[in-house]
Amino acid sequence: MNYRVGMVSLGCSKNRVDSEEILGELVSFGATPVSDPALAEVIIVNTCGFIESAKTDSLDAVFEMAKYKDEGDCRLLVVCGCLSERYYDELQAELPEADLLWGVKDHHGLAEAIEQRLTGEISAPVCGAKRVLTTPPYRAYLRIADGCDNRCTYCAIPLIRGGRVSYPMEQLIAEARELAEGGVTELTVIAQDTSAYGVDLYGEPKLAELLKELAKIEKLHWVRLLYTYPNTVDEKLIDTIRDDPKLCNYIDMPIQHINAELLTAMNRHGSAEHIRYITDYVRRSSPDFILRTTAIVGFPGETEEQFSELMEFFDSHPYDRLGAFTYSPEDGTPAAKMDGQIPEKTKQRRLDRLMRAQMGASLAANKRRIGTVCEVLVDGIEGGTAYCRSYAEAAEVDGFIKVRLPEGCAPACGDYIFVRITGAGVYDLEAEIAEA
Repeated sequence: MNYRVGMVSLGCSKNRVDSEEILGELVSFGATPVSDPALAEVIIVNTCGFIESAKTDSLDAVFEMAKYKDEGDCRLLVVCGCLSERYYDELQAELPEADLLWGVKDHHGLAEAIEQRLTGEISAPVCGAKRVLTTPPYRAYLRIADGCDNRCTYCAIPLIRGGRVSYPMEQLIAEARELAEGGVTELTVIAQDTSAYGVDLYGEPKLAELLKELAKIEKLHWVRLLYTYPNTVDEKLIDTIRDDPKLCNYIDMPIQHINAELLTAMNRHGSAEHIRYITDYVRRSSPDFILRTTAIVGFPGETEEQFSELMEFFDSHPYDRLGAFTYSPEDGTPAAKMDGQIPEKTKQRRLDRLMRAQMGASLAANKRRIGTVCEVLVDGIEGGTAYCRSYAEAAEVDGFIKVRLPEGCAPACGDYIFVRITGAGVYDLEAEIAEA
């Protein structure tokens, strides 16, 4: 059956890959994706259920899409993803706007369920399912595993997605080759815990080996790494990234905290000593290596002294990118029941202090790039300005390099050009066209 389907994908890039796989299954049954929800006969909201604010955003999106039952062509509103996986029974009783609830697995089954609701029967697919990219055609995410075995006491991901399941390396290489043949030149490797990739399949981490194989794919220009876990980031992984020109000297390594007692309370594997060591090793390995991390402030029991230790760590070990958030108690997690819950006002004060300090560190790091020449990927053009990213800026999470285009210079989105950095702000940089 041919019908128009619209997708609202919320949350992280892992969820985006789910959305793309769901769209691929639906297209195999004859659906046509549309970007305007008013034209969609089926609207799918792929929800996030990670923290309270994400749950609120997900429900708001459902209510927003529900209006198209009256104002548009919508015949079926589907709610899937992490929120519906986690709270299926509650939503079944309290969310009448949703015509169909689905979890996070069995994308083919969801496509069949939609077919059943629309036609009263399940027809055979008209073609093989193929992931439908929702990113620009020159960049894509490669999810190398799903689920997580770390069981951090604040995190609900294992409750939602289960334990880690790494995908076979041959399957991932084949998918990456197919993406590259389709025009993808920037591949971002993701999972809940990328640096533990392969432990469940091969008995030890195999991320370095996988990255080496991905870098051999001729049409890929950049391979970028997100969501590593400190205890499995080692010298071998850093050296692998540093030594291959296709692998971006960029690593996202959420540490969450540096105080040993809090790391234990969070059930974070590894140690504060290893975090300090591997951070120093990255800095010694290459001055151009970009380090990104996240931190939690206001975890139950966090004292002013422990928070000050975190501040002092980032002062002595500055990261180029820092995303911080206040602790949010999540249903079913051990931390939600811990003594010593921190008042919201205190959490927010600590967050503000940390982020003000990071703004200074980020500005200083960006200023050091003034005068340097780098290769950038054109990600957007508006007027006489190209919005670009170098190896140092990940899509959707980091800032842009704004390049002034001289008259007659007209690069296209997806092109790689060389620029000279001329100015720096806290998040974005300014540049001009340079010769390679």
